[in-house]
Amino acid sequence: MTNIATTAEGVPELHKKHDVSCVAFQTLVFSLALTEVALWSVVWSGWLWLALLLVLVAAHLMHGLLIGFHEASHGLLRKSRRLNEFDGVILGVFSFLPFSLYRVVHQMHHMHLATERDTELWPLVLTTAPRWARRLAALLELSVGLFYSPLIFLRVFLRRPPLVRSRKVRRRIWAELALAVGVWTVILTAIAFFGVWKYFLWMYLVPGLIAANLQSWRKYIEHVGLTGNTVNSSTRSIVPKSWLGHLFAYTLLHEPYHGVHHQNAGLPHRVLPQFTSVLTPKRPDDVAPFMSYRQALPDLIRSLANPRVGAQWCDLTRN
Repeated sequence: MTNIATTAEGVPELHKKHDVSCVAFQTLVFSLALTEVALWSVVWSGWLWLALLLVLVAAHLMHGLLIGFHEASHGLLRKSRRLNEFDGVILGVFSFLPFSLYRVVHQMHHMHLATERDTELWPLVLTTAPRWARRLAALLELSVGLFYSPLIFLRVFLRRPPLVRSRKVRRRIWAELALAVGVWTVILTAIAFFGVWKYFLWMYLVPGLIAANLQSWRKYIEHVGLTGNTVNSSTRSIVPKSWLGHLFAYTLLHEPYHGVHHQNAGLPHRVLPQFTSVLTPKRPDDVAPFMSYRQALPDLIRSLANPRVGAQWCDLTRN
């Protein structure tokens, strides 16, 4: 797999113009804040039927913020590096995943896409992993991703021999873990003291669980079941045609154009739709873009009985 730039510095001329599609991320943040206020109000009023609808809206917006977390790992979320780091760390605290750890593992994902060294897709890239273990991993990630997905990253940090060798990076990861423990200790103590568990459940836990599962399903749609050795043969991309599809992609910071992102990870998300020509299949095993996640979902479902990723599975079959 060809190594490509994984930060904004790889495309400096676009980085200078970067404005996060003007206000896309900010729109998500303010929209979530308004949704949370509305959720508090309807839960307080006892209108639980309306709360269910707002939970789904909050979950989608939280999913968008998780993609903002991903953008921050590439240095693309903010013009200011300090603000980019700040946003990444805060988002990491509330997604139970240290920002610095995510950045390291995600860089491995880009450098070693769909190979056995792609730790973000562990254990689905390992030909030595039994089918039952890969099925169990898929079940956990797709159903309780909020708690299981961080373990995939912590495994990389805690394993021996360590894959994260930089002492500076390891110290920062430990500091971010300590920050998360401290913040959540204060939050949970306050919730218990004031007896507002009901609001915590409706405003954070339930939409957070749904958002994390949406993130996992999107990740699986992007890569699982594909056994190619190039970006276009190991990645499913979504290129919407309708205005609703374009709006949906906007709220996900154009992450649906995933193959374009893997072709050049230094591109700000706002310009990804301009480079869809790189997704045109050029080899027999290249995957043509889908028009929606709904259209791509059956292609994933067929592979979940034997979830795997990467050309090494084809090599194993040939041998």
